[in-house]
Amino acid sequence: MTEHTPPIVLMATLTAKAGQADALKTALLALVEPTRAEPGNLDYMLFERQDAPGCFYMREAFAHQEAFDAHAASEHFQQFLAHSEALLAEPPHLVFLNPVSSSVDAQP
Repeated sequence: MTEHTPPIVLMATLTAKAGQADALKTALLALVEPTRAEPGNLDYMLFERQDAPGCFYMREAFAHQEAFDAHAASEHFQQFLAHSEALLAEPPHLVFLNPVSSSVDAQP
């Protein structure tokens, strides 16, 4: 890549079907380590709402579009997608974000 491209940053909301919260959590946790090892991955962190068990948020950041596309095509993510219909109450909701402030790590 010769020109500077902004990172791809998003928040994915994933809501478990009734009775599937633990299974969804396990499936999502299984994505964390291999995704963090992907070239171009900057952040991949799973959260669960305190007031709504079974509602998960995945904070994701990739250095560029190619890294995001490679993640979407990865074997571990494709395996998750293949089983996600049985776990999810609705399709994942993806919100793409533009950074407005610098990260804490960038502060002097």
